[in-house]
Amino acid sequence: MDTDGTPYHRLARTAAHRWWRHVLGTVAVLAGAAAAAVGVLIAAATVGLITGRPEGRDGIPSFGAIGDTAVLLACIAAATPIVLLTAWLIQRRPPGTVASVTGRLRLGWLGICLLVALPVIVLTVLGAWVLLGLSGAPMESTEVEWVGGRTFLLSVAMLVALVPLQSAAEEFLFRGWLLQAIGAFVRSPWPAIVVPALLFAAAHGWGTPWGFADLVVFGVLAGWLTVRTGGLEAAIALHVVNNLVAMSLAAAVGELDSDATAADSPWQLVAVDVIMLSLYALVVQWLAGRWRIAATSAPPAPPIGGEQPRTHERGRDQPWPGERAS
Repeated sequence: MDTDGTPYHRLARTAAHRWWRHVLGTVAVLAGAAAAAVGVLIAAATVGLITGRPEGRDGIPSFGAIGDTAVLLACIAAATPIVLLTAWLIQRRPPGTVASVTGRLRLGWLGICLLVALPVIVLTVLGAWVLLGLSGAPMESTEVEWVGGRTFLLSVAMLVALVPLQSAAEEFLFRGWLLQAIGAFVRSPWPAIVVPALLFAAAHGWGTPWGFADLVVFGVLAGWLTVRTGGLEAAIALHVVNNLVAMSLAAAVGELDSDATAADSPWQLVAVDVIMLSLYALVVQWLAGRWRIAATSAPPAPPIGGEQPRTHERGRDQPWPGERAS
């Protein structure tokens, strides 16, 4: 990591740094995200009333499993613009610095992380299924019913469209805003990594102790990767693929609108998941070094006539993996 630049967790500590900006900003982000979610729900309920949709379990118009899941994902996705707007208005810094040390989301690096995450998550599901069978764990249902090709394809299309936005929003909130807001007060990245990880786990419900521990591990590794690679790309990629695979499997058997979350995971899934998450973190960290992914912001320019410092990190104007130089 280049110590001459600013690490990711300290990017909110700018020349405009005042302690109250981060406290007020955190309140604004949480309140704004809640208000945005309520706005999405009101809009969906209004459409449901106009179109004569039947009432769901919560007493509001229901659009069926696919539609209701889409509304839920949209509610969470609405947090991203709130985070970016708050960074600009209250912390007085470029909103893109929430995404990475280069001031933008590095799409080429994000694509590489997605390619790494896919086999990791698939192997996690297969490994957990095998371990569940070997341990003789009771299954919730002995019959699995295929929902049909048309319903499944519609579900997957909706998930592909909205899960990336929902997953990214959670990362912008927990590994982005909260990590940097805490990092503005402490030099060590670990408090900024661990505290959001605990809040991330709590936000998913309490479920089983194993499920809660698994979410904490996910949050810690995602936060560590965010600091080590200088951006949210690795965390977003892992989150997106994990949710897409899990929700697609649920959709295939008609459980898309199930109340179960990752917090309800059994120990067999957690045992495999922790190993595979750690493998993902190690591979991504190795690739970040190989591709010279910037882990810190660019250091200050040298005095006029001075020699430009040499760095092994990719600068903002250099192309990222999979991108062409402009």
